Amino acid sequence: MSDPHISTRTPFAPVTELEPGERVVAAFAADRATYWRENAWLAALAMAGGMGILWALGNEHVWTGAVGGLFAIAVRALYLASDETKMRWDMTNRRLLGPGTRAIALKNIAAVNTLFSAVQIVTVTGDKHLLKYQPDAKAAKTRIEAAKTGGGA
Repeated sequence: MSDPHISTRTPFAPVTELEPGERVVAAFAADRATYWRENAWLAALAMAGGMGILWALGNEHVWTGAVGGLFAIAVRALYLASDETKMRWDMTNRRLLGPGTRAIALKNIAAVNTLFSAVQIVTVTGDKHLLKYQPDAKAAKTRIEAAKTGGGA
């Protein structure tokens, strides 16, 4: 019988059971330094954007756009840091296992893309998954693509 208690906790690492003969060959964990670096860039863009909008509207207090942009991104970054930096994906010789019960067969990966520090996995059915805040997104992409084609698992 299943547990009557409903958990509201999000698993940050894979909880999917390995199949017989399956083994983990790589782990892709979010990197704390990469998380903070990306949020610093995001804050800089938000500050510039806020100032630009106020300037375009003719506001004489353009500097407040920088304060608002910095504050907004800082609050967001601080709030999400504890969760985002715990995320981990594991690659086995057969599948890519994501946080919780996400599982993608390597043969079902249609494309692997990068955007800044994120690696995007696109499945043959069009589902998209992000491995965020990778310290070396291009190396992670190369590793996944090699395993997908049978050359690197």
